[in-house]
Amino acid sequence: MIEFTLNGRTVRTDEDPDTPLLWVVRDTFGLKGSKYGCGAALCGACTMHVDGAATRTCVLPVSAVAGRSITTIEGLGTPDALHPLQAAWVEHNVSQCGYCQSGQIMSAAALLASTPTPDAAAVDSALAGNLCRCGCYPRIRKAVLAVAGLAHDAAAPGVRS
Repeated sequence: MIEFTLNGRTVRTDEDPDTPLLWVVRDTFGLKGSKYGCGAALCGACTMHVDGAATRTCVLPVSAVAGRSITTIEGLGTPDALHPLQAAWVEHNVSQCGYCQSGQIMSAAALLASTPTPDAAAVDSALAGNLCRCGCYPRIRKAVLAVAGLAHDAAAPGVRS
């Protein structure tokens, strides 16, 4: 039995220890916000926080999180009490298809937790591994910087927002 904290609640699973955390969270615990994208930890759609760090969970065996704290997009905010990043996503019309957005938000939340006032280059660097098919990168940057209170720095040189 593997025990860990999921969105502030202690949970246990008897899934195969090699099962990726993404599938345990989605299939065993029914939290569908984190998405399967590539299965190789390359696109970022599966990003969750493991002890506060943005982590790709499509290749992370559930055995690796025993005793650790996991936060999913569902644990970041609720429809009635959005996390500031979730509110900024709405305010800045970030989403198009929305598939990558939970991973983008989780990576941005980890960045802001460690660097509360990043500049545009830091945002771009921190989210560089999160792929967005729709190309919403300028709006993503603007939303993250707005939460950091740096909306004036939203456009990187040569990038139109």
